[in-house]
Amino acid sequence: MDAKLRFKILAEWRGLPEIPFTKDTAVSTSELIPKLMKKLGLTGRLHEEEIRNAWRSVVGDFIAQHSTPQKLSEGILYVRVLQSSVHYELDRVWRPQIVQKLKLRFGNNVVRDVRFRLG
Repeated sequence: MDAKLRFKILAEWRGLPEIPFTKDTAVSTSELIPKLMKKLGLTGRLHEEEIRNAWRSVVGDFIAQHSTPQKLSEGILYVRVLQSSVHYELDRVWRPQIVQKLKLRFGNNVVRDVRFRLG
């Protein structure tokens, strides 16, 4: 049975005035959460978590085993590196490629640079 017809019959049977259906205003959570995060000023935290989750796929297994993204601040991603030799290699050789991959994946405004810290 059609929903409008069912509503009309029930309203008539109950003796209520006929009220037309309102427009469906449901919003999916995938649309709602980014808007809410932006309104609360937490978009940076959202990007930070996305980068942490995607780190292994962006940099590869070897680099991901020896490094961990720590925080994203004003477009600069700070990454903790476990060994000084890996730190040197990442900072001098792989930095431009990692920055380029991050920019392609998350956009130019999210990650502008990567800084590696030993620790």
